[in-house]
Amino acid sequence: MKFIPKGLTPGNLAIGVGVVVLAPVVLPVVGSIAKPVVKAAIKGALVTIEGAKVVVEECKESLEDITAEAKAEIAESSTPKE
Repeated sequence: MKFIPKGLTPGNLAIGVGVVVLAPVVLPVVGSIAKPVVKAAIKGALVTIEGAKVVVEECKESLEDITAEAKAEIAESSTPKE
């Protein structure tokens, strides 16, 4: 892999020290920004799921009504008329 230099160079050492020193400062800031975004995404997903459940339930009721009507028509046509 060309992009990963071999050995410990002063540049790599400086980057590592910078990450270790800045992580306690940067991570809380990133966390405070990311939390509302993640929370909004979760809320949106929950609202979407609830909406989908309503749509599925309405479709189920419609199919049950159509099935009941079809069965009634079959029963009506199969009974002998006097």
